This record gives sequence, C-alpha cells and structure tokens, in this order.
Amino acid sequence: MGYLYVLLAAFLWGLIGPLSRMAFQEGLTPLTVAFYRALLSWIFFLAHAARTGGLRVAPRDLPVFPLFGLLGVALFYGAYQLAVLYGGAALASVLLYTAPAWVALLSWAFLREPPTARSWGAVALTLLGVGLLGLGGGSEVRFGVRAFLFGLASGFFYALHYLLGKLYLGRYATPTFFAYALPVAALALAPWAEFGPLTPRALGALLALSLFSTYGAYLAFYAGLRRLPATVASVVATLEPVVAVVLAYLLFGEVLSPLGYFGALLVILAVLLAVRR
Repeated sequence: MGYLYVLLAAFLWGLIGPLSRMAFQEGLTPLTVAFYRALLSWIFFLAHAARTGGLRVAPRDLPVFPLFGLLGVALFYGAYQLAVLYGGAALASVLLYTAPAWVALLSWAFLREPPTARSWGAVALTLLGVGLLGLGGGSEVRFGVRAFLFGLASGFFYALHYLLGKLYLGRYATPTFFAYALPVAALALAPWAEFGPLTPRALGALLALSLFSTYGAYLAFYAGLRRLPATVASVVATLEPVVAVVLAYLLFGEVLSPLGYFGALLVILAVLLAVRR
C-alpha cells in the first residue's frame, strides 16, 4: 500500500501545472492562483486537524509555522505559478526538480551535512539537465530568463520546505502543520492577488488544485512515507514530472525537443542518484 500512496501523491502533484494553466486561461494571474491554493487548502487542513483534535502545538514551536508558511509555501507556490506562466507546465515541473541540488548545498551550509561524491554527481547532472532544457525547448515551451529564474526559485524554496520539514514535521501530523502554516502563506500572497468574480471553470481548477494536488497529495505522500523508507518514497515520487510532461502535451500541446527531453531525463536521473543509497 505504501507504493500506491506515494504513486497517488506523485500523480496528484503532476496535475499542478495543467490545473494552473486552466486557471490562467480564465484570466487569473499566477499569484492569484497561488493565493487561492493556499487559502482553500488551509480550509481543508484546518477542518481535518479540528476534527481529529490536532490543533495543539508546543509554544516553543510556534515561530516555525509562519517561517514555513512564508518560505516553504508562499514563495514556493508563487515562484512555481510564475514558472508555469512564463515557461509552461512541463518545463516548470522539471525545473522544480533542481530541489535535490539545493538540498545538498543547503544541508552542507546549514545542517553541517557535507555532500558525498554521489551527491555532487547528482548536482552536476541536475545542472547539465537544466542547461540542456535551455537549449532544447520546443514548441509551446517558452524558455527564457524569467522561466529559468522562477523555475529555479521554485526548486530552491521547495528545498527549504524539506529542510524545515526535516526538523519539525516529525513532531506533528500533516494537517496540524499545514493548518498553522497555510494562513500565513495566504496573507503573504494576498497583496499580490487580484480579486473578482470567478468563472465556474476557474473555480473548478482552484478547488481541484487545493483539494487534490495539495491537501490530498500531502496526505497520500505522508501515509506512504509511514509505510516505506524515505529513500524509496522519494524515488517513487519522481513520477511527478513525468505526469506533468505527459499532461502538458495532451492538454496544451507543450512539446520539448529531443535535446530538451534528454535534459529532463538527466534531471530525473539526478534525483534518483541523489536519493539512492
């Protein structure tokens, strides 16, 4: 069952780019989508935590929730949505998976965990893969400076998400942590959101993004993590960019050139190398 839970989470995360594109087509800006994703997901997590009695937290841990909400959620969501807008769902998903390189470097700098030769190899593969993506963007893949920077930023803030989670998520159930972190993220994103009537298609995309690709995906992933070693779960979760690339092609006609697909493959191989023991 552990494999099925993590596969489900990877599939749900792979829907983020296509669902975001649907919201963009209805006139929503990237940061508006990020705001609604944080707000609606918070409602789901808060209801879950309240129903299960999971709203108690230790006073000493209170400062970490706004920090996680700002860095691991608000900036991560915003950067990823902008990467989808400027570079397309497929490219944004692959650039997001530069996160293992950031994790290796940040762990060395802040957690005093020096990367192994295998970790440096994963970093090199990741950078090479991203470089090939830059040279191999095909039709409907708009590789440019903004797409590149926002994509790398999403990977960086995603890495911060894991570093903070390494220290604190083990103390609390998933709904508890996100019930306190997500309102901070929504407040941080609110000044850049544009408010107005939502079309039924936009509302449907936002609800699916929040209910399935955020609330459901995190619950499924951590349910799988309880049943599998973390390394195995991380490897299985690399299905996400594959799902995103396939759906981006089927729904929006986003196509990478052979060189771009080879770069994407190198990024995925780098992830596998980074988590393999």
